[in-house]
Amino acid sequence: MTDIKRIEVGARMSQAVVHGDTVYLAGQVAQRAPGASVADQTRDILAKTDELLAAAGTDKSKLLSATIWLTDIGTFNEMNAVWDAWVSPGNTPARACVEAKLAAPQFTVEIAVVAAR
Repeated sequence: MTDIKRIEVGARMSQAVVHGDTVYLAGQVAQRAPGASVADQTRDILAKTDELLAAAGTDKSKLLSATIWLTDIGTFNEMNAVWDAWVSPGNTPARACVEAKLAAPQFTVEIAVVAAR
C-alpha cells in the first residue's frame, strides 16, 4: 500500500498531496492579489508552486501537467511571458489554459500542477 502525504492541510483542502511518486498541487492563486497585474499574480503563484514542490521533494523540472485558468483570455500573452521565463527548458509539461471565473474577483490567474518525484 502506498502512503499518502498531505502538505499544508486545511479544513477544505490540502495545498499538495503526494501519492507514490506523484505530487498533486491544489490550484494556486496569488497571495498578494488585490491590484496586482496578471504578470505579478503569475509570479506569486509560481513562487508558491516552487515552495510546495520543494516541500514534496520535487521541482518544476519534473512537471507532468499544468492547468491554468485566466479570468480574461486576453491576458494570455502577459501570463505566458512569466510562465515561459519560469518553466524548466526542455521539461515543459502537458498544459491547458482556459478562461474562467475564479473564486473571488481579485484573482485573475489560478494554476494547478501535477509533478513526478
